[in-house]
Amino acid sequence: MDFLKRLGFYLVGLSIGIVFLTFFLKKKSEETGAEFCYFPNCRTLKDIRSKPMSYSDDVSNLFSEKKIDTVDIVNILRNGEVDFSNSETKTTPCKTYIIEGSLKNKEAILKVRNCREKVLLESISY
Repeated sequence: MDFLKRLGFYLVGLSIGIVFLTFFLKKKSEETGAEFCYFPNCRTLKDIRSKPMSYSDDVSNLFSEKKIDTVDIVNILRNGEVDFSNSETKTTPCKTYIIEGSLKNKEAILKVRNCREKVLLESISY
């Protein structure tokens, strides 16, 4: 059997295997809620979402005035973009991140302090 024929069989088998694994791993990740985050933005947002969140007095006032809701915050923490150039990622013990996203069809900027055991949402600006 010549080389090109063997290479063709190998590539057909490899492509069938990749499709098979992609189908089953995608279904498995949907069932278990596992996410595959490799980029810094995704990893940072996932870390923030995994910890209990507390709110500053300013943000609590926005909640009491019904200007925002926790669903809006979760949406930004799921789909937002972290501005690493304006964030303070080297500070200890808590890092401060600036997260940009849309809040009720307006652009909003969240300032989040990410500590080891909890997250503090410091401010929301439009």
